[in-house]
Amino acid sequence: MRNDKPNIIVELTFKFALKIISFSEKLSSNGKTVVANQLLKSGTSIGANVREAQNAESKADFIHKLKIAAKEVDETIYWLDLAKYSDGYPYDEELSEQISVIEKVISKIISTTKKSKS
Repeated sequence: MRNDKPNIIVELTFKFALKIISFSEKLSSNGKTVVANQLLKSGTSIGANVREAQNAESKADFIHKLKIAAKEVDETIYWLDLAKYSDGYPYDEELSEQISVIEKVISKIISTTKKSKS
């Protein structure tokens, strides 16, 4: 299923992962290592799963991999919310805006793929 044309979700999640790496480093430098590590794992995993979906063996496999990415989106939102609402934590509004867009795009891709599967 691989297609080497420009792919908006691959690009969005890659750029997001780069920003998550920087933000996680900022958290770590402020001694917030637990949240930093969790955010780094979930935030970069989104793009890894989206990228893996590009090599899916079937539509069902593609949907499955994107659903894993969607779970990672939910977890990332959780960690970002903890940083936002915890005292003494840095916060980056742009990350929340980006993850919201990514969440909508992944959801739309999943629903569109399910419809075309029938």
